[in-house]
Amino acid sequence: MVSKRALRGTEPLGYVKPTGPACCPLCGRLLEPGGSVDEHHLVPRSQGGKTKTPVHRICHRKIHATLSERELARDFSTWQALLAHPEIAAFVAWVAGKPPAFYDNSRRPARRR
Repeated sequence: MVSKRALRGTEPLGYVKPTGPACCPLCGRLLEPGGSVDEHHLVPRSQGGKTKTPVHRICHRKIHATLSERELARDFSTWQALLAHPEIAAFVAWVAGKPPAFYDNSRRPARRR
């Protein structure tokens, strides 16, 4: 059995560690380390997903504001499928011209999933 102390400093199972200057898989802009980067599970953890990928916080918020976890697991479990969604595609076209650390503090929709 592994103690908690032995696990400190190790990455969780399924973590994809970025190497070098990485780009957001949704919008294609460079990822700058810091508060503007989140990690996204293509298949949500509640639906059995394990692997996570770094994305811009604004991109991550848009994904979860637009789609429910069930929809993400069932129909949008790839980056290509997400980019094919009309609302996500319009968002990507808008955010592509923004600087990498850009974040808009817009309110999330009142409807919760």
